[in-house]
Amino acid sequence: VQLQASGGGLVQAGGSLRLSCAASGRTIGSRAMGWFRQAPGKEREFVAAISWNGLSTYYSDSVKGRFTISRDNAKSTVYLQMNSLKHDDTAVYFCAASIFSTGRRDTRTDFDSWGQGTLVTVSS
Repeated sequence: VQLQASGGGLVQAGGSLRLSCAASGRTIGSRAMGWFRQAPGKEREFVAAISWNGLSTYYSDSVKGRFTISRDNAKSTVYLQMNSLKHDDTAVYFCAASIFSTGRRDTRTDFDSWGQGTLVTVSS
């Protein structure tokens, strides 16, 4: 499966952005999906994940209550709504498809397909 992330950009602190991840090649309808991010000089970290049917969502403590992950399997697309953005949210955001369908998937080894990343810059 090929994943294409989009929607990044420059936003002021307190603002919002919505990232999209469009899948092609193979269906993602049976796979959990996730978002990770990597800030300059830091390791790639888990942000959010969603089960194959969208009924279960998981978040890192740093984004819980501010970010919302969702999916539209008919469009083979996963979204990340980011509100109340902070300077510390600045990073390249990657979407990924898991080898599993359910459960909390928050480690990189749970995912075998990755998008190219989209840059989010939050000005303080």
